[in-house]
Amino acid sequence: MIKCVGLEKRFDKLYALRDVNISVAKGRVTAVVGPNGSGKSTLIKSILGLVTPSNGYITVDGIRLNGEWEYRRMIGYMPQIAYFPSNLSARDVFHMVKSLRGVMGSPETPHIEAFNLGPEMDKPSRVLSGGNRQKASAVIALMFQPDILIFDEPTAGLDPISSRQLKTIISEQRDAGKTVILTSHVMSELDELADDVIFLLEGRVEYAGAVHDLKKMTGEILLESAVAELMKRAVNE
Repeated sequence: MIKCVGLEKRFDKLYALRDVNISVAKGRVTAVVGPNGSGKSTLIKSILGLVTPSNGYITVDGIRLNGEWEYRRMIGYMPQIAYFPSNLSARDVFHMVKSLRGVMGSPETPHIEAFNLGPEMDKPSRVLSGGNRQKASAVIALMFQPDILIFDEPTAGLDPISSRQLKTIISEQRDAGKTVILTSHVMSELDELADDVIFLLEGRVEYAGAVHDLKKMTGEILLESAVAELMKRAVNE
């Protein structure tokens, strides 16, 4: 489980996060939603250890993070846009990542097959389509069987077959007891996958809980409509 306690992040006088208190449970998919500038990216980067909180703290499985990096081995991260050295092939990138981890063997093979990435493996990344770079990014996120998976706009640029495959994998990881965090501007995608939702507005948590409870509270059937109603209520308060 991931817990944020009194988490705040300031950039000069600007608050990106304000008193964030949330828990992200194992065996569930948690969607992080909110308008642009709401703090979603800052929250994700704080969990990844790429941003140092101004106040508050984060724990992972009860261990408080104090600048250590070892816990990151537990995390598989798929960023919104995959950047790789332009002269390296996907095979080269996978080899480099495994070397950095000190991992032998080919843990990436099942995921390469799942995304039908084999024919693209030896092409320089500069000639790969955005979708194939996304597939390679997904393979890297999954290849070490991490306990925590963070997907940032994961289906952006993917063809329908690969998108469906990734959604299936996300559900399987959840069912295997992994902690899964998901962001997406495609609300129907979150409606399909998410068990819980964290709604941020201007750095504050306006809702954190089960998707079905949010729908019940707002009287809406769709997650998109429920979030829109929540946002309207927050703005009018």
